[in-house]
Amino acid sequence: MTSEIAFLDPHVAQYLSLHTTAPTALEQRLIDQTQTIRGSQMQIGFPQARFMALLARILQPTTVVEVGVFTGYSALVVAQELPEDATLIACDISEEWTQVGVPYWEEAGVSNHIDLRIGPASETLAALPEGTQVDMAFVDADKTGYRGYLDQLIPLMHSRSVVLVDNVLWDGFVANDADQSPDTVALRAFNDAMLADPRVDVALLPVGDGLSMITLAR
Repeated sequence: MTSEIAFLDPHVAQYLSLHTTAPTALEQRLIDQTQTIRGSQMQIGFPQARFMALLARILQPTTVVEVGVFTGYSALVVAQELPEDATLIACDISEEWTQVGVPYWEEAGVSNHIDLRIGPASETLAALPEGTQVDMAFVDADKTGYRGYLDQLIPLMHSRSVVLVDNVLWDGFVANDADQSPDTVALRAFNDAMLADPRVDVALLPVGDGLSMITLAR
């Protein structure tokens, strides 16, 4: 079990992993099953998942949005920290991948908190009832869509809302101008746009593959 921070010295990554609360047995089983399927590299590392879980424990959000569910590991760890009246709206386009996580949600007793919606996340967000406020969100989906998702989420935020955005360092390639691949260019533009957006404050954290923590500007 090691950190998923690819650009971190392996010895430091191992130390980080050994000094972060380990996954529960249930979480580890989902991690292990995910490693056997196509696209397994999309799963977040457990140190990042633990950070998200602890943040949810602190915030105690009642409405959470996840854009990009994959096999449901991040939804599982966050949902286990939610208060009784909370809902996690889990948006994904894959029935195949999300169904991997459903039995684990049920076993953990949190499936009642997770509202899985299959379809384009932009449509799910647009269909949220007027007046919806999002306390916490996690975006980990198509990189070229990040700017659009934030433009939909920001109006739903309040002063204590937090949006986490994954893969914003992209194995460090965002800092390499020679890399002009579409995802890298999109992430680079997204990072620049968030920094320049007067509506928000952002901290880009070297957690996982880079995690931006975004709140409304004061």
